[in-house]
Amino acid sequence: MSLVDALTDPLEDENETPISERGPAPIQVVVAFGFWLFLLSDVVMFSALFAAYAVLSGQTAGGPAGPQLFDRMNVLMETGCLLASSFTCGLCTLSFEARNRTATYLWAAVTFALGAAFLAFELTEFTRMIAHDAGPTRSAFLSAFFTLVGTHGLHVTFGLGWLVTMMAQVATLGFHPMVLRRLRCFSLFWHALDIVWIGVFTIVYLGAH
Repeated sequence: MSLVDALTDPLEDENETPISERGPAPIQVVVAFGFWLFLLSDVVMFSALFAAYAVLSGQTAGGPAGPQLFDRMNVLMETGCLLASSFTCGLCTLSFEARNRTATYLWAAVTFALGAAFLAFELTEFTRMIAHDAGPTRSAFLSAFFTLVGTHGLHVTFGLGWLVTMMAQVATLGFHPMVLRRLRCFSLFWHALDIVWIGVFTIVYLGAH
């Protein structure tokens, strides 16, 4: 056997096509890679927002600072809702994998309700602050605060819309592998939002001085 024959991949002989030219990777690999890139881009964005807040948190322009504005009990209830929704989101995914349609809908509904409650608490806080002349244009500190917390809130809003879409797909497509793959992506996204919120809760609210 010649050296060329020894270095030839048997699979290439069978398919008569080099491995590098046989088409894209399996869809599971492509989806997973693309979605992790999306999550990493979100991490970079929130890291920049946290850095901006850290720099501007003391720039109140003579206006109110965090301790005068934040209702920590309200924030604690927000945090409880979002962390609980992460748990119920996991139960929703497990129910889908167990092919239990009723439990899937139930835990999805609970997750949606907890996420909506989180947004309600957040909007109440924003409304109260703006009513007391502490809007995003009042100071650099408030601009950074509204941008960071508001961006997270927009992600939660997007997540709720995504969850509704997923349940519509469960209703129409059933327990299809494609639906499970998308539901797992949603679950990762939702858990990532919880991690970001823990950073917001610790740095913005507990760190207010």
